[in-house]
Amino acid sequence: MSEFAPEWLDLREPADLRARSSDVANTVSARFALRDDVSVLDLGSGTGSNLRATAPLLPHRQSWKLVDHDASLHEVAKTRLAAWADAAEFSDNGLRLRKDRREIDVTFVVADLASETAHLLDQPLHLVTASAFFDLTSPDYIRALAKAVAEHRIAFYATLTYNGQRRWTPRRPADNQMASAFHRHQLRDKGLGLAAGPMAPAHLADQFRLNDYSVIEGDSDWRLERSDRMLIEELVRGHAVAVSEIGGVDAKTIVNWINVSRTGVVVGHTDTFAAPAS
Repeated sequence: MSEFAPEWLDLREPADLRARSSDVANTVSARFALRDDVSVLDLGSGTGSNLRATAPLLPHRQSWKLVDHDASLHEVAKTRLAAWADAAEFSDNGLRLRKDRREIDVTFVVADLASETAHLLDQPLHLVTASAFFDLTSPDYIRALAKAVAEHRIAFYATLTYNGQRRWTPRRPADNQMASAFHRHQLRDKGLGLAAGPMAPAHLADQFRLNDYSVIEGDSDWRLERSDRMLIEELVRGHAVAVSEIGGVDAKTIVNWINVSRTGVVVGHTDTFAAPAS
């Protein structure tokens, strides 16, 4: 299953929602508490899960622009968002949603973020956000994004950025060898330059601080147990596929590792909120 497939995004969404840092979320909510409206740009928007999780933190009138390179994901997002809302009206390129007394206008943009991110920021915005995205981007992309966001004095909120921590239950001797190979795979180009992988949270914090932003970070680890069996199994499979592709671990070790019955895993993520310091 591709990490961008709607089925994978649906499978991970409940775990993402549970994992989000409440401290960082509360800071986001406080930042916008005195506003009546907010305009949001969501990068790598997938099926709209970031909107569903973040909208409750924001003012009653919201305008969201969801950006992804895959037009088919936008079609899935429209269906998922309409089902999530209390009421939904469809237009040619968007939705008007009502959810818990919030009015949310949503437009959808197909864009190549490698070349079009700066252009997308050249519009009235209050918040740039993304979820489970920046570990797939390069340090250069993060540097350019932070600079562009700061030039426009926009707030920034990234959730579920992978930070390299992964602890399986039960543990096995090959876990470290598999993790090392997996992280080498993560550093490959995912379409936005050689990826930052597990160093992405550090790059985000550093770059926004260099642009005179105040930064708050919080853990947003997945803590998966027996009730998350399907997600654990998919993680194991995806982990093994990545390791097989990158090489460096023999096939017998990979097969033996896959055949361990996993009852839990902690996957480390970091949430980041950055706002102009003055």
